[in-house]
Amino acid sequence: MENRKIRVAITHGDTNGIGYEIILKAFEDSGMLEMCTPIIYGSPKVATFHRNAMKLETPFSIISKAEDVHPDKLNLLATFDDEVKVEFGSPTPESALAARKAMQRAKEDLKNGLYDVLVQAPVVSSHTPDPDDKSLLIMFTDDIRIALATNHLPIKDVATSITSDKIVEKCRLLHTSLKRDFRINNPRMAVLALNPQLGAEEEKIICPALKTVEETGIQVYGPYTADDFFGNSLQSSFDGILAMYDDQGNVPFKTLACEFGVKMKTGFPFVITTPDHDPCFDIAGKGIADPASLRHAIYAAIDIFRNRIHYDEPLANPLPKLYHEKREDGEKARFAIKAKDQFKREDKVPEDDKTENE
Repeated sequence: MENRKIRVAITHGDTNGIGYEIILKAFEDSGMLEMCTPIIYGSPKVATFHRNAMKLETPFSIISKAEDVHPDKLNLLATFDDEVKVEFGSPTPESALAARKAMQRAKEDLKNGLYDVLVQAPVVSSHTPDPDDKSLLIMFTDDIRIALATNHLPIKDVATSITSDKIVEKCRLLHTSLKRDFRINNPRMAVLALNPQLGAEEEKIICPALKTVEETGIQVYGPYTADDFFGNSLQSSFDGILAMYDDQGNVPFKTLACEFGVKMKTGFPFVITTPDHDPCFDIAGKGIADPASLRHAIYAAIDIFRNRIHYDEPLANPLPKLYHEKREDGEKARFAIKAKDQFKREDKVPEDDKTENE
């Protein structure tokens, strides 16, 4: 695996947005082809139109199936032959359909193992909530990782959607991702409160859930009110943060991450990332879109793919346990807050001895 370049599929996104611009700009640097084998899932005609309109010179090689990929070229897999009218800055049913066709073909090939990781260029989100979603959305940069307990729910529905079981499940997903995807050996996690002042939901739902999570050996702290947490820059003391709803996590993340944020959904067997921005219709076609976030989404997908391999390999053939290892409770005892005090501890934070990444 170390000697083979990772095969990265990239869907073209909404064809009236900045998808092709940031893809072609990202691969202007020939060094990108040294670290991965890219496959754009899209339309040669639309790609050529964007390239000409942006006066870009990035070459690409057209293929009809992923098996024909050229290892040292930017490959463009034709997912449909339809004529698509490009109208920069105007989302249309036609541009949305083109995005869906590319995604459908990419997901089929992913399931068939024809490439390694998937990076999605921006599309207009459907904002369709899935109350039974067993995955977890994580937004991240090198310095901060914020996950959402609920996603795309109206504010009026958030409180009724949050249960102790859901908090436990999302905490476990975040903990597993921090260890497996980000190679953090002993992660510390913070959980935000639902309310601006601690109330019934924190006392009856969130605190009991955190106690359950703690009993499994996971280091989790909270609930913290969001304004106190980010206002006092407590995020630097934690490896991961679980927010209760979109704006509670999105607003501070976009403020702290600037233009280099990446999103992913963990809980799936596949690595799928996307830049943390929309199709940017307001600047589409102007040649000013910055490909940095897409590059980071590509880098992140490659890193996570390799991290999972390294994490899973020793677990596949574990050595037999020859002795009973007594768990040392020292560090946990230093930072832990007793269950009876948990509801009163929103202003507490562990000491600054943050676990180093491996």
